[in-house]
Amino acid sequence: MTTTMPKDTRGLAGQTIGDTEICAVNQTSLIYRGYEIADLAAHATFEDVAHLLLVGHKPSAAERSAFAEELASLRAIPDGLKRLLKEIAPAALASHPMSILRTGVSYLSHFDRDVEDHSPEAELRKAKRLVAQIPTIIGYGQMVRDDRTPVDPDPKLDHAANLLWCMSGEPPTELAAKVMDVSLILYAEHDFNASTFTSRVIASTMSDLHSAVCGGIGALKGELHGGANEKAMEMLSEIHAFVSAGSGNVDDFMQRAFAEKRKLMGFGHRVYKQGDHRAGILRSWGLKVAAERGPEAQKWFDLGDAVQKIMLEQKSIHPNVDFPCGMTYYAMGIPVPQYTPIFVASRVTGWAAHVMEQHRDNRIIRPLANYTGPELREWRDG
Repeated sequence: MTTTMPKDTRGLAGQTIGDTEICAVNQTSLIYRGYEIADLAAHATFEDVAHLLLVGHKPSAAERSAFAEELASLRAIPDGLKRLLKEIAPAALASHPMSILRTGVSYLSHFDRDVEDHSPEAELRKAKRLVAQIPTIIGYGQMVRDDRTPVDPDPKLDHAANLLWCMSGEPPTELAAKVMDVSLILYAEHDFNASTFTSRVIASTMSDLHSAVCGGIGALKGELHGGANEKAMEMLSEIHAFVSAGSGNVDDFMQRAFAEKRKLMGFGHRVYKQGDHRAGILRSWGLKVAAERGPEAQKWFDLGDAVQKIMLEQKSIHPNVDFPCGMTYYAMGIPVPQYTPIFVASRVTGWAAHVMEQHRDNRIIRPLANYTGPELREWRDG
């Protein structure tokens, strides 16, 4: 007689908890509304993908132009939010830009005339405004943290280039803008991941889009989710310091990490057991950035390749997209604490699409729990 070990379903592992028309995630592909991610990364822009996710179909040439122009026209943020960012960003240097961004989105809700309107038309309008304004919040906050004068969004730049402009006050190179555009496409959507599921749970109570997005930001902030790209780069910096100090080589560091059972960020995935196909796409673009920037940038990819080789040969664990993302953003000169806010600038399209889908055919999400506490007992004084 053979017995089957019970599956570990903690964290809803392996559980299907709903239907969606937005995204399919499996071992061999990542599909946004029928389009595979490699196809989108090669042939679409982020604005195309945002239209696909939010509106529901591939835009025509006219729709693409109108959508991009509309997003560009919505980028400005209220003066009150600018004052708030100037107040909290310097004080939050020991905190995280994700907290600043969460506060910024919450602030915007008070000035959005559609905030309590759950109709499809109103939710699309709100979604467009958030997609347009989040890069402005990120950029404004970073410039304040750098003690520099913030710049206004540039309507002549596309979404990715404008994000880089707002963060640095410098026009991005054509390659930097392209790489950012591709990374935003890769991060835009990923079915019922932790932050999207959080957003859908909030939406299922018939709460508003801004509240759902704030919840998504809170979930994405964690290092086991969106914060993994930051932690991956911090790990590489630690390895570089270890080697540079003469403490040993990369393999020495990795063997110590294995012995300590340390979680190595940027590796493994709940779904992609044979490798995250987004990782290879972003790595190839990151190498182009490194070639343009020179040896100081290239060394991080060489180090990353050594780490990746050890992980694959000794643990059979592949990198996920967060691993090359850390190196690529670092080579582009992007401050590490802004990696996850940039993730929000992309994933807000997926969150909003899921909120709208949840509201179209809603049932409150309320799972059951398996109680493991004490048996029934009496409360009696004396």
